[in-house]
Amino acid sequence: MKQVSVIGVPMDLGAGRRGVDMGPSAIRYARLHEELSTLGYVVNDVGDVDVPVVETLKTNGGEPGGLHHLGAIREACSALAERLGLLAPDAFPVVLGGDHSISIGSVSGLSARGRTGLIWIDAHADFNTPETSPSGNIHGMPLAALVGLGDPQLTGIAGPAPKVRAGDVVLIGVRSVDPGERELLRRAGVVVYTMKEVDKMGIPTIAANAVAQMQGLERVHVSFDADVLDPTVAPGVGTPVAGGLSYREAHLLMELLADAGIVTSLDLVEVNPILDERNRTARIVVELAASLLGKKIL
Repeated sequence: MKQVSVIGVPMDLGAGRRGVDMGPSAIRYARLHEELSTLGYVVNDVGDVDVPVVETLKTNGGEPGGLHHLGAIREACSALAERLGLLAPDAFPVVLGGDHSISIGSVSGLSARGRTGLIWIDAHADFNTPETSPSGNIHGMPLAALVGLGDPQLTGIAGPAPKVRAGDVVLIGVRSVDPGERELLRRAGVVVYTMKEVDKMGIPTIAANAVAQMQGLERVHVSFDADVLDPTVAPGVGTPVAGGLSYREAHLLMELLADAGIVTSLDLVEVNPILDERNRTARIVVELAASLLGKKIL
C-alpha cells in the first residue's frame, strides 16, 4: 500500500487577508484522510509546522525591503523544508496551507531529492519580486522565489537558488497578473496557460502539454491554489477572481494528471474557512486531491 504523508502549515502571514491559517484544519475536517484511505493509501499525518500568529510578532508587518513578515515566513518555510526531508522517500507528501508562500518551503524541501517539475494551478502568477509587488505580500512571490528571483532570504531557503528551472514550470488557470510579473514571466520563459488558453484549447490539450513538458523529470510537484476555481464554485478564498475553472474542468485536469502517473507531491493552499460556506471549498479541494491520487468515476 502506498503512503501519503500529510503536513499542515497554518500560516496567513504571506496574505493580505486573515483566515487561511485555518485552512489545514478545514481540509482535514473535510475528510481528507478518509477519502485517501478509501483509495488504498496509508495516511500518515505528521502534524503541523509551528507558525506564529501575527499578533505575537514584534513588527507591524513591514520589514526591510517592504516585505511583510519576511523573517517569520522564512523560518516557517525552512522548518517545512526540513520536515519534508525527513519523510520516507517513497511517501507522497500532501502539504496543507496556509497561504501560497508555504510553497517556497514545500518545493525547496522536495526538490532537494532531484530535479523537480512544477505544475502551478492558480488564478495568480505568484511571480512578483520585492521590486514589482504592489502590496509586499509574500504569497504573491513564491514562484518567482523558487526560480531564483527575489529576496535572497526567500530564494536561499533550504539551499542555493534556483529550486526549479523556469523551463520545468507550467502555470494553469491564470487570470490575474501584475504588470511587473508579466515582464518577468516573459523573460524567464515560463509556460503559462491563462483562462483564455483554457477556453480556446481545453483542459485535455493543456494537460497533455503539461505532461509532455514534465517527461524525464525525477519528480513533479502540483501546487494547487483554491482560488483557481471560479468563486461560484469555491467561495472560501481570500483573493477570488471571477472567471475561473469550473468544477468539472478542475476535476478533469486532476484526473488526467493522475492518468499520466507523473505527480509525486502536492500542495493544497489558500482555503479560507472564514469566507467559506459550510466548509464547501475545503470539501471540493479534498475531492480534487482524491482525483489527483487516483479516484475514478468507474
